Amino acid sequence: MREHKPDKSEISIVDIAEALNVSAATVSRALNDNPRISEATRKRVKDKAEELGYRHNSMASSLRNKRSNIIGMIVPRISMYFHAIFITALQNRLQEEGYSLMVCQSNDSESIEQKLAATLYSSRVDALVVSLALYTEDYKHFDGFTKQGIPLIFYDRVPTKTYAAHIIKGDDYRGGLLAGNHLIETGCSKIAYISGPLSCSIYKERTEGFQHALDKAKIKLERKWCFYQELTAENAWNSLRQIFVGKERPDGIFASNDTTALAAVEFAREQGIKIPDELKIVGYSNDPRASIISPPITTIDQHPVEMANRVAQKLLNLLKDKSLRAINDTREIVPVTLVRRMTT
Repeated sequence: MREHKPDKSEISIVDIAEALNVSAATVSRALNDNPRISEATRKRVKDKAEELGYRHNSMASSLRNKRSNIIGMIVPRISMYFHAIFITALQNRLQEEGYSLMVCQSNDSESIEQKLAATLYSSRVDALVVSLALYTEDYKHFDGFTKQGIPLIFYDRVPTKTYAAHIIKGDDYRGGLLAGNHLIETGCSKIAYISGPLSCSIYKERTEGFQHALDKAKIKLERKWCFYQELTAENAWNSLRQIFVGKERPDGIFASNDTTALAAVEFAREQGIKIPDELKIVGYSNDPRASIISPPITTIDQHPVEMANRVAQKLLNLLKDKSLRAINDTREIVPVTLVRRMTT
């Protein structure tokens, strides 16, 4: 019998069936390791599928089964330490349960975030996990998920307004409070503050906690020493140059991420400012770089693995039991801890 060689670009199970002179149903069962098909036939079918370049159409399969076993995810930037650790832990946990994680990054752009939400919705993901972009304050691009009862979980950077979604976040208010109290307890009375934009939930809450600590100690937060910006190394250096321009200088800095705290240590070294004698620094996130720089930086640990495990468990519960999907802005808070090192 002359072997059938399809000339079209996409190979189907029908093409494999014709090449082997078996039914399409047999091919389908063999490709899915159905025990009704002998091991020899399964191997024969899979070998022919590989030879012909067959690709399984998971989209078509999900349409038939009404599930894709894919969890969509939108993160601000994959390169950020917290999110890199979180993604790895979440993926590992979901893979144990047979789910794949489709990770997309918004690059902190609300417009990209909106397009990604639409793409993942069209891709029929079984659920969506999101950490919002810096300036996202309108969440209607996620409405399709909530209206269709598709599990939606916000983590870390979450809506600042009431929104019907499951939320699992760090205790950022307490993180700011811990940082402020620690600087005060170590003798600081003139404290500078470099934060992210207050449109973002984590920086809004860290600021509230930090301000509470200062208010309680009756310490004024000088406006000229406060910056609310994207927390890049370049922005940090620009802020530090402005903070240390005059004769009056702070004796403490709370940086809302470790990238900024690292810049502060390098800046102090360049300027001949002694740490911690003349300047104390607290960062946020417990980035590994904070522990290896000299001196190592006091920081707030967000426990990304614990947060990922909580998100994974919530997802699995929602996917297994549809009755749990009724949502009314439920919130779960992951504790944070102060890690004291040599900058304080």
